[in-house]
This record gives sequence, C-alpha cells and structure tokens, in this order.
Amino acid sequence: MKTLSSRSRSSLVSSRMRRKPHTTGDARISAAAVIALAALLALPGAAHAQQKFPVKPIRIVVAFSAGGTSDILARLITQGMGEAWGQPIVIEPRPGAGGTLAAAIVAKATPDGYTLLATSASFPISAASGAKLPYDPLKDFATVGEIGDGTQVLVVSPSLAVKTVKEFIAHAHTRPSRLLFGSTGALTSTHLSTERFRSAAGIRATHVAFKGQSEYVIEIVADRVHFGAPGLIVALPLIKDGKLVPLVVATPQRSPLLPDVPSAPEVVPGWGRDGGQAWLAPAGTPIAIRRQISREMARNLALPEIKTRLQNMGFFISSTTPEEHEKICARTSRHSRSW
Repeated sequence: MKTLSSRSRSSLVSSRMRRKPHTTGDARISAAAVIALAALLALPGAAHAQQKFPVKPIRIVVAFSAGGTSDILARLITQGMGEAWGQPIVIEPRPGAGGTLAAAIVAKATPDGYTLLATSASFPISAASGAKLPYDPLKDFATVGEIGDGTQVLVVSPSLAVKTVKEFIAHAHTRPSRLLFGSTGALTSTHLSTERFRSAAGIRATHVAFKGQSEYVIEIVADRVHFGAPGLIVALPLIKDGKLVPLVVATPQRSPLLPDVPSAPEVVPGWGRDGGQAWLAPAGTPIAIRRQISREMARNLALPEIKTRLQNMGFFISSTTPEEHEKICARTSRHSRSW
C-alpha cells in the first residue's frame, strides 16, 4: 500500500481546510439571508403593503348637508360596499363654507384610504377661483373616482304664479333687486350655475348661501327665497308634489323625467351646467387603495337596483378610475376659469 509523504499529507489537509470554511460560509450566508428577509417583512412598510383593505370602518365626509345630492349618492353606493368589505362605512355630512369645511377635514386626514371626501363640481371650481382656502386643492388631495352628473333644474315657488322662463323673466323685471336666489354657497356649482342663468336671462337678483340643497329648496317652497337651480335628484319629489315649479333643465335635451319642461338651449341659450359628483382622498393615499375603492364604487353603480334608482332621479352615471378622474378635474378647473 502506497503511503503519502509528509509533504503530500500536508497538502491534502490544507485543501480540506480550505474547502470546509467555504461550505460553512454557504450555510451561514443562507441563514443570514433568511434572517434578513424575516426582518424586512417585519418592517412597518412591508406589513402595510401586505395588509388587507379595509380592516376598519371607513369614513366618508360629505361636503354638503344631509339630503343633498352628494349625501344621497354616498348612502346609495356604500350600502353594497360595506356588505362586500365586511366593514361599516360612516357617512358624515359636514356642510359649510361651500364645501371647504369638509375638504379641510379630509385634507388633514391620514392618507390610508379610511377617510374620503364626497363632493361635487364645486371642488375643481374652487381650485380655479383663486379664493383663499385652508388647503391646496391641487396638492392636498388625490382622486378616487367620478360617480356621474346630476341634472340641475331651475325651480321657483308656486306663489310666484309663473309657469315658464319667459313669464319668470317678465316677473323679475317688475321687482328688480328684490328677488333672492339660493345655492349651496359661494363659488359652488349651484351658485355659479344660477348666476349664469341670471346673466343669460338679463335679470337682477341677490344671492343667499345655504349649507346644502335641501335647506335652500325648502326656502323656495316657503317663498322666502324665490328661485334656484338644485339637482333634479333633490328637487324631483317636491316637483311631483306640486311644491316647486320647474322652468328649465340645464341639459342639452329635455329630461325624460320632466318631458314637458324645456331644455336650456330651447329657452335660455348660453345656459347649462351639470354638477359632477366624485370622491377624493388625502394626498399620499396609495394608488392601489384608491383603485380598489374606485372598482367597488363602479361595481355598486352597475347594480340594476342602484342604476335604475339613480336614472329615475335624473342622474347620469359615469364611474371612472382615479387616473380618469384626475383628467376630468383638470378639465373642469380650466373651464371654470372662463366663467
């Protein structure tokens, strides 16, 4: 049997010693990788990314009072959303200052998807107005999705004894500066829409601001305010009861819900304004969460019972993604600057 020389034995031992640390190093590297991965998954950001949404109640702050278009829509849409997610959704009307009070609350909220703003075309209008606001409309919010457009209708109190726009204009000329019109606040869509009607009709009237549509519509019924342009979704029940007289709808064509009421181009060329309804989130809310909310909004708006109910209120559904909604806000803001 051949024996190894002392020099050969020394080389073999040295070779084995070199290989052994290499094998042990692989094991140590693998263990270190596992530990590092576990530590990474334990980080707050990673846990948040994996967290299911929603895991707690969602709060929707409505920019106008209960019973208005934004409030009615929020309550309709969230019925199915709450059931699907297994979490309650709280609707919180915070009217005041033309919707800016509610917007200021949401602007300061944690951007995690659990606080949203239900608002109207008033929001991009305020962004373009140049008015001093307690937030930056362009920087402090992120889009979630548009819901659609609500038809506005010019209404008057039955006590005025007018049935047409022509009769109303003639009546207005007999009492200049004494007519009052209501809206949901300065620079809101109902305010600017009615101002545009007043200008197109060539009449004089004084603006009176209220916290919501339901408040000033009641004042028109009581003849303490003489006219206004609320959403059809709010005014239709009172029109059917004979407590409000509709004169014209602010749409290119007549509404199938009021086929005998003329459209704006028929009697007041140059007038027409539909109020867009939408939801917003605080800036910094993850796009994945905003897309999830938007998809659930669209799913509920497509439900036959909700779709039919909104159509019967004169509301046109046009749900969008957050990205599409952002483009709509930018376009509305540009148009508002020309008003």
